[in-house]
Amino acid sequence: MRERRALLADWVRHVLGRECRLEPVAGDASSRRYWRVRPDDRSYILMDAPPVVADIERFVRIAERLRALGLNTPQVYAQAPGQGLLLLADLGTRLYLDVLDQENADRLYGDALAALVVIQACASTEGLPHYDGPFLHRELALFRDWLLVRQLGWELSDVENAVLESACEFLVEHALEQPRVCVHRDFHSRNLMVTAPPSPGILDFQDAVAGPVAYDPVSLLRDCYIGWPREQVEDWARGYATLAVHSGILRPQDADRFVTWFDLMGVQRHLKASGIFARLNVRDHKPGYLADIPRTLAYVLEVAPAYPRLTALADLIRERVFPDLPVTSTAVPKYR
Repeated sequence: MRERRALLADWVRHVLGRECRLEPVAGDASSRRYWRVRPDDRSYILMDAPPVVADIERFVRIAERLRALGLNTPQVYAQAPGQGLLLLADLGTRLYLDVLDQENADRLYGDALAALVVIQACASTEGLPHYDGPFLHRELALFRDWLLVRQLGWELSDVENAVLESACEFLVEHALEQPRVCVHRDFHSRNLMVTAPPSPGILDFQDAVAGPVAYDPVSLLRDCYIGWPREQVEDWARGYATLAVHSGILRPQDADRFVTWFDLMGVQRHLKASGIFARLNVRDHKPGYLADIPRTLAYVLEVAPAYPRLTALADLIRERVFPDLPVTSTAVPKYR
């Protein structure tokens, strides 16, 4: 660790021509680390992503692709791909998660959805992995493998495995019938910054794929980290669908189906995310994300009554998963 810190300091000194203090910045759920660097009155972000765990060239390519569309991704000032280092523009400290409230939510989500429409209508999917059936099934398996088996210690019965398999087939089927667009994959309140125009600042886009149109809208509006009343979320989703039709992302006849796609894509994402939160605890020793599992799975229970194919899954979550969770409260906060 000390040797890595010395390497970072040496590289920054070489790039900026002076000694700079490295101030740790709260990171994300990945193995990347971030530092704020402030020479004089300027401020940069140093991203430390060792090549064995991250592909920073992919980050740079997608950042440039989105910036070319007028979106606010961090400008790359210097890079050392062989060492896993990037010196980036500093988009500030105002995360959506920290500032969202009932007074500003319409405006901030409006800005975010407008940026998302640009991504979906204009961003090329060339060179991006395809979010296909096997990819979706691998993600859904995280719920079983990491939350149920590794975190909760279950030995699933044949009936329980059949419930999961049936639900997964249903979710994947509806994901694959959607129009395909550039998908950010983590378009939510921890990766969006309130900035000077153009706002929002957009982070953590390096895992973008070509995939279902509803994935990013539901990541944003049914966020694992902050919740809103269902009626408000559905109103935002319908507004997005109207904007998407006007922008050519959706066909007019798809607008009515969008709510179904939105609901079921959200269930897929929330099962996956719950598995990832468990993996972060079990494998990576980051227990803080366990507290987000009740809210995340509560979305599944909220949506399931409209879809009979999800009834057995909802019963499994309600009757067996929630009582076993390390964080047992199902009182999910809706908004600040």
